[in-house]
Amino acid sequence: MRLLLGYYEPTTGEILLNGKPLKSYDIEAWRAMCGVVLQDGSLFSGTVAENIAFRTTHLDWQRIEDVCRMVCLHEDIMRMPMKYQTKIGNVGMNLSGGQQQRVLIARALYHNPEILFFDEATSALDAATERAIIENLSEYLQNKTAFIIAHRLSTVRNADKIIVLDKGRIAEAGSHETLVEQKGLYYFLVSNQLELGV
Repeated sequence: MRLLLGYYEPTTGEILLNGKPLKSYDIEAWRAMCGVVLQDGSLFSGTVAENIAFRTTHLDWQRIEDVCRMVCLHEDIMRMPMKYQTKIGNVGMNLSGGQQQRVLIARALYHNPEILFFDEATSALDAATERAIIENLSEYLQNKTAFIIAHRLSTVRNADKIIVLDKGRIAEAGSHETLVEQKGLYYFLVSNQLELGV
């Protein structure tokens, strides 16, 4: 993920973006086109709204509410003491892990990026909430590119292309249906998660 965002250079080969090496692009302009939710993402001290509209001076209240509805967070916020003005982070109200992840996803969506990077972005959510968010995002993600890193396979099931890594190497690639038919590593992982009820 950090390689694709230009934080590190590959030790071998190169990353191409539209046929050109990533290092030939203005890296800050590239990152501005991206919405990112990292596994270790964090909130800062401020209001819910400020955390979502991060790095903007003008808060678009309708946009904030829209992205919160998309990530199934609006109802939780409406139960908070000051709603969208509730302080969170180090000096404010403590949020559950799932609420924190949904604030981070809302933050990534707020600026309507062309490309999204999700690294275990829904790992703290229960299956029903995750399913609702994925359903809500399906229309939003039309004509956008999303890189989703996930161990919970239901998160990537509807992806155009799934890349299965094994010990840092590509083991398989294809759609959910194709990979299940091949009965390889992906099939094994899906079967195990179904048995466990994940």
